This record gives sequence, C-alpha cells and structure tokens, in this order.
Amino acid sequence: MQLIKPLDAAWLYVDTRATPMQVGCLAIFSLPARAGAPFLRRQVEAFRAARHFASPFNLRLASPRLRFLLPAWEIETQIDLDYHFRHSALPAPGGERELGVLISRLHSNAMDFSRPLWECHLIEGLENRRFALYIKMHHSLVDGIGGMRMLQRMLSPDPATQDLLPPWSVGAGLRHREVEPDPSEPAQPIRDLLQGVRGQLRSIPAVTRAFGELAREAVQHQQKDWALPFAGPRSVLNGVVSGQRRFATQHYSLERVRRVARAGKVSVNDVFMEICAASMRRYLLEIGQLPAAPLTAGVPVSVRPADDQSAGNAISFIIASLNTHIADPLERLAAIHDSAQLAKRHLQQLAKTDINNYTTLFMAPYMAQLLSGLGGHTRPMFNVTLSNVPGPDRQLYFNGAPLEQMYPISLLSHGQALNITAVSYAGQFNVGFTGCRDALPSMQKLSVYAGEALEELERLLLGQAEAA
Repeated sequence: MQLIKPLDAAWLYVDTRATPMQVGCLAIFSLPARAGAPFLRRQVEAFRAARHFASPFNLRLASPRLRFLLPAWEIETQIDLDYHFRHSALPAPGGERELGVLISRLHSNAMDFSRPLWECHLIEGLENRRFALYIKMHHSLVDGIGGMRMLQRMLSPDPATQDLLPPWSVGAGLRHREVEPDPSEPAQPIRDLLQGVRGQLRSIPAVTRAFGELAREAVQHQQKDWALPFAGPRSVLNGVVSGQRRFATQHYSLERVRRVARAGKVSVNDVFMEICAASMRRYLLEIGQLPAAPLTAGVPVSVRPADDQSAGNAISFIIASLNTHIADPLERLAAIHDSAQLAKRHLQQLAKTDINNYTTLFMAPYMAQLLSGLGGHTRPMFNVTLSNVPGPDRQLYFNGAPLEQMYPISLLSHGQALNITAVSYAGQFNVGFTGCRDALPSMQKLSVYAGEALEELERLLLGQAEAA
C-alpha cells in the first residue's frame, strides 16, 4: 500500500453523488487522410487487447470505506477493461451540440470507488471525419498539468508513428517501485507518517509568516487589490449543486490572446480571467443577479517541476478579484492584473518545500465547508475556479490521426457551480466551461459571451496600439 498525500486525499473526502470529484479531457481527432471505416475498428480492437495497466491506472483505494481514516492506494491486478473502456457513437449529424450532450452526461456519472478511478470512451460519428477520446479520472489521481503530460505521452509528433498505446498502458511514467514496494522492504506506514510530520514541522515558520500576512491584510485592508478568502459575495454561482453537469467549449487562436495581452501589457492569464469576468458579468446582469461586490476567482497554480511525471496533485491556489463591478473592459483588465500580481507575490515568498503545507492549510476552510455540509449555504471561499493549463505546443497524432483540439472538463462542488478551464495546444487556446445543469440555466451562453468579450478587447486594445 501507499499512503495518499493529504492534498490528494482531500478530494476523496469531499466526493459525493452530487459532487463527484473527477476531471476529464476531451480530445478530438481527424481520421488520417486515406483511412476508411476499418481505422476506428482497429483502434477499438487494439485498445481492448491492451492489458498492461501503468500507474495510476492500476491503483485502487485499499479500503474505500476507510478512506477517511487511512486513505491508501494499492495495486489492482484484476482490472475489468470492459468496464473502464467504452465505445460509443453519436447520433447524426454528430456536431458540437451532440458531442456536448454526451460529454455532459458521461461527466455527470459518479465513479465506483471499488474499482480504479478512471474511464476512457472512444466516440465515433463526429461530422467531418472526426472521432473523440474522453478520459475521466478522479482528481485524487491527477491534476491538470499531470493530465496533460499523461495525454501527451500517448501521442506522437510524427504522423507515421503507429502502434501507439492507449492511455492506461502509458500512464504517468512512474517506475513500478514508486507504488509497489520492494518485498524485501516491509511497509512502514508509521515511519512514513513520522517523516511527513517532520517535514511539516520544518515548514511551520514560513507558512506561519504567510498566514500572518493574510491575517494582517484582512484586518487592515492596506492593499485594495488583494482578494482575500471569503471576501467575495454570495451569488447564484455559489449555491448547492446537483450531480448533473453541462459542458460547453470555446476555441481561439493562442496568438489572438497573446496580441491582446501584449497590447494591454498584461499576461495571457490576465486576458483569460478578463474574458471570463466579462462573460459572467453579462450573464448575471441578464438574469438580474450581478452582485454589487466584485466576484473572486480561485486560480490553481502548478508547482510541478518540468521533469515530474508522478501522479497526484502538485498545485497551490491564489485568489484574484475579477472586478465584475467595473463596467469598462480595459479598466477591469488592469484591475484584474493588479490583483493577480499581488496574490502571486504572496505565494512566491514561500519555498517549494513549504507550498504543499501552505496549500493544505489554505484550502482547509473550503474543505471544512464541504465536509460539514455548509458548502453552498454560506459565503464562498471564492466565487469561481479559473484555471489555465499549458499543453503541448506542437501538432500531435495518434496512430496517424491528427489531434485537432483538446478541452478540459473539471469538477464542481457545493458553493462552486461553475468551473472554467483553458488549455493551450499547438497554437490554440481551448476553453472548457463546466457548470451545474440545475443552478445555471442556459450556461452555454457563457462560452458565447467569452468569445464576444475577446473580440471587444481586440477592438479596444489593438486599435489603440495601432494608432500609437
């Protein structure tokens, strides 16, 4: 067995039927130029014949009912591939709407804790000779960066490469020993626990200073742009959620977003947050539910080293103000930039070895809300999660089939009815909107409004830049 890190275990603790803690990726491919109907049939046959399961696809909760006491992974040797891999087809015409409906339904289904916590769906029948892979995993096994690296390892930059393996045979690139101990070295959970405690004690001074700074700011309000935990207003985004999801997408050229960022002297992530803020402001105004106080965003920040191939989570969080009370797009963009910079500087004062403990303590009130049943009934820690994940920067292929787009699909919780996550890929900037079907009617409007918000920034900023 391998004990699960506290940050990873937290996602298991708060998993319920209404709030399944699973994340996914939708990858859309075109058939190779000369491929016919047998191409997908061969891929399905090859997938079903692939019986090697790499980590983390071979991990199962050691005792699902005891996950609150001693959460641990164990190697599962008898995996029912027919359960985990499924072959589907869309009804004609197989467009974006039909695909979105299917993905919304698949992502609403809770996972079976008695099995390894993943599924893979090959979906055929997309118009224009396309097919898709939808891969779903529990958040305790993977974060956004880890998921992107996992997908990249099953693909190739060479269209001539054949016989590539399905995702469960590639896995996270872990050595087997990292999960399954050497039989000559008996498991010592007490020793591992003590080592973890010693590491936490060493980080206490730095983490204490960071929280002291947060506390002083909460009392004195010296930095008006600093968004603090639980400072955001209650809104329709922050009620109790049901288990049913809606999923929508937007697709931009990455260079479009970069041009706007350069013209505004801000980052790509600032532009992403602004178009999300503009979209939410317009949506909430239309339904008469825009709070007077600005919405805040919880923004995951990766702390995963470039060569880290491990499973689990390596993220921290910052909170930024979305300044949705500001009507002017350029003024709002500048204010978002200032708020994000303050939050990043606060996190960057910590050493990497201290960030895990800081993140665990920082997110503890949020997890406590969910575990106590107060999530969705009290003021949220932040109003919405916005995440920007860097993906592969070159064209990739699966057995000759070019990967056209990829979209992230995220999780929701009580008090968090909307999650917007972007991923870059080969010059694209692809955004996935995951929302609660019941809490946010006509949620798909958010994706349309985000596209129009980017167009507005282009008119305002690029016009000014050219005039100068």
